[in-house]
Amino acid sequence: MSRVSSFSMGIMVLALVAGCATSPSSRFYTLSPVQVAELRPAVEPVQHAQPVQHAQPIAIAIAIGLVTVPELVDRPQIVSRVDENRVSIDEFARWAEPLKSQIPRVLAADLTQFIPGSIVSVYPQRVDDNAYRVSVDVQSFDSPRSGTVMLAVIWSVRAPKRGGPVSGRTVVRETVSGPGYDALVNAHSRALASVARDIAVAMESVVSQ
Repeated sequence: MSRVSSFSMGIMVLALVAGCATSPSSRFYTLSPVQVAELRPAVEPVQHAQPVQHAQPIAIAIAIGLVTVPELVDRPQIVSRVDENRVSIDEFARWAEPLKSQIPRVLAADLTQFIPGSIVSVYPQRVDDNAYRVSVDVQSFDSPRSGTVMLAVIWSVRAPKRGGPVSGRTVVRETVSGPGYDALVNAHSRALASVARDIAVAMESVVSQ
């Protein structure tokens, strides 16, 4: 190999090493439950059917089934909307776990705050046959680069072994409080808490039947 070729090869290797050294590292994000003080529940704690002095919330079992999400956002990368017809898929901003797993986990944590005494499990955990079943279909999980996130969810609550489901659709818009993905993810977490609140209202009506 000539001296010129060796020199050229050395330059290429150095360029590759420099490129690797300056590549940005991935950051991982996760949705989280919202403290009840930040979003007051619209329901009272579920209590005994018969009035009891100093009644306490009773333990009811709730099972959240498999959650569906749009294919567009069903990926590790965070998808941001650029405009009406374009999205951006950020290879270096990623979800720590699939949204299909995060959303039911966060809803479960929110529900335990809105319905004190409830025991909430998520698919595919084994659940009691006497559990109230909750189904969740996320129709839209919109993440603009700035402004307001939008979450549209169809949900239903079914009592164990009796009656038909109580269904509803929740559309939530939450303002992104600042720049960056932290604020974006926090806005989605607050939106999910609003969904959980609506489910808790439906749960109250089902339990009281």
